Amino acid sequence: MKKKILLIQPSPYAPDGNVIKKKRLNFVGLSLPLIAALTPDNYEMELIYETIEEIPWHTEAEIVGISSMGHGVHRTIDIARGFKALGKTVVLGGYMVSLLPEEGLKYADAVFVGDVETSWGIFLSDYETGLIKPVYDMPLKNYSPPLPRYELIANKKIGSFLPVQAGRGCVNHCSFCSVACLYQGRYLKRPVDEVMRDIKEVRRLGYKQFLLLDDNIFSDRVYTKALCEANKPLKMKWMTQCTVTIGDDVELLRLIKDSGCIALSFGLESITQSSLDGMDKPWAKVSEYERLIGVVRDEGIQVSTEMVVGADGDTLESIKNTAKFINDLKIAVPRFYILTPIPGTLFFHQMSDENRIYNKDIYSYNGAEAVHIPKNMSPQELTDAYWALYKEVFSYKNIIKRTVFQKGFFVNPLLSVFYLYINLYYRYQINRGITPNII
Repeated sequence: MKKKILLIQPSPYAPDGNVIKKKRLNFVGLSLPLIAALTPDNYEMELIYETIEEIPWHTEAEIVGISSMGHGVHRTIDIARGFKALGKTVVLGGYMVSLLPEEGLKYADAVFVGDVETSWGIFLSDYETGLIKPVYDMPLKNYSPPLPRYELIANKKIGSFLPVQAGRGCVNHCSFCSVACLYQGRYLKRPVDEVMRDIKEVRRLGYKQFLLLDDNIFSDRVYTKALCEANKPLKMKWMTQCTVTIGDDVELLRLIKDSGCIALSFGLESITQSSLDGMDKPWAKVSEYERLIGVVRDEGIQVSTEMVVGADGDTLESIKNTAKFINDLKIAVPRFYILTPIPGTLFFHQMSDENRIYNKDIYSYNGAEAVHIPKNMSPQELTDAYWALYKEVFSYKNIIKRTVFQKGFFVNPLLSVFYLYINLYYRYQINRGITPNII
């Protein structure tokens, strides 16, 4: 009989203490099917996305692996404790554990720091001999993973696309970013033919779209062109994130659009230049945002954004003006977070050195409550301004304005209707005091 491994992606707790549940998980993570692909055939794999599934506490699995993001850390700890009490071997991964492995070891038998491709097989060999190590930290030298086991998630209640990864890391060094902290300016690209292998498997499973996971796919123009040219004959639609400066390269934008790209997400962070400069992101120019986004949209590509509030250049007035910026530019899907000093990042060390960490309970950090002392407001004022921003942007009037009454609606009406649905669901979450995340 095969030994069994259970892999879990936890769902965070809502403010009322209940685990957040949804009928469908539109944006599904890649880590679980990738780890399943790294596992030898003599193991049986079960993958659980708690947002849409129940945790099988009576599982026969000997090993339980939990992948956690920061906002779900409390739930991760509770699940780990529960399976430890049942005598299971519990292992943890994800960026929070990678930044704070000593914290993860309080609740698990072993933790994985950073990339898992090299260390997972070694861990399983150690498990077989009964000599597992507490920390597995083996950075990638070459990024060439196996084909993820998409078939293990294709029949779950997920969206109309699957994730595909082209590269990991980022060449930038933004002070607040966990990716910058973990990769230290390294950016690892996969061979184009391997990326296409995964895209073709997604298509074989019946999907017509994929989400290209990459923190800055367009940083290498030659690579981008090769990837786009390879995807174009497949007629697969796709989405990804990149820097807004892509708007300065119209030729590349058109190639991206012709290859099937329907939407791009930009980390704009702030409408205050001094805030961007203070976050070590001076290459982003607020004065150029409107023009660059306009160029992208003129090429028929939809736009979503992510921004943070609470940097040293921010004021209560600038946070209020952020709502006007989003609504005037008719950003289809905006997301906001309170700037948070994630342990291990440069921003965390800066705030610690200046004695500006207001809340030292790192397990409570969720991006929706101020945990540092801003320069131009109190922590409570920042938290209140953050929620006021969300409620203004996601009023019914502004949702309709941003998703329906814009020319992008007629370019791709089905995508616009999907974005309308996401906006309405985000509004529902906001009214429950839940920070909207990718669903």
